[in-house]
Amino acid sequence: MVRKYNPFLRGYRNLRAIRTLLITYEDDSPPVWRPLHSSQTSLPDEQVARFPCIWNEDFALITEGQDVRGELQAQCSTEGVVRSVVYALEGEDIDGRPVLVADTYSKASAQEAIHRLNFETGFYSRCWEISGAHITEQAHQYLADLADQTTPQGLQFVAFRMPDSSAIGVKLIATPWTDENLEAVLGITAQQLRREHRSKGMPYDLANVLELAGQADVRILIVDADAPVLLGLPLAKF
Repeated sequence: MVRKYNPFLRGYRNLRAIRTLLITYEDDSPPVWRPLHSSQTSLPDEQVARFPCIWNEDFALITEGQDVRGELQAQCSTEGVVRSVVYALEGEDIDGRPVLVADTYSKASAQEAIHRLNFETGFYSRCWEISGAHITEQAHQYLADLADQTTPQGLQFVAFRMPDSSAIGVKLIATPWTDENLEAVLGITAQQLRREHRSKGMPYDLANVLELAGQADVRILIVDADAPVLLGLPLAKF
């Protein structure tokens, strides 16, 4: 299935720092990257970088100053030197596919980067303002009508008017609108939610915009004629 491009998506999920070793071993051979064996994960970076090691396809072991068990030594056929310790920041995209985000060179730097990227001090980028050109006049009127009355149950959003403005706001509920989250919270799939929207008379273009915003875990969406166009989000056909 072709993945639908979603311009609302920002950031990564399940960010983590993985300590890896840059190892050189033979003249003219390309370096390799390996994690430390679990028996040596407590070693500080100062006892790893620039130390000799042995390694295989799965892990590396520091040999200088360390007591390496014979059965572990037997699993490693290549000798080398750890040239650098690197903390790779890895995460997942919206589909759960692994993504290498960046390399950092200390544990503290890795933790600081994760803290910033996770936006742990607030819900950054969960409020969006997009141009009214992304939805038709019919869709705008649909939202305006919902804002003036009680939003029907099952839509998983609430529409509201912005004071002294023609803009319409939407608060999305139970986000992200992914199968995994919706099934856990509401017992429905993303496709079922979309069908519910259409069954309540929601115009096709508005259903598309809300579906993409919901998938990206947007909580507040403001549709304003004076707002800029969101690059990658289709304009409505009037």
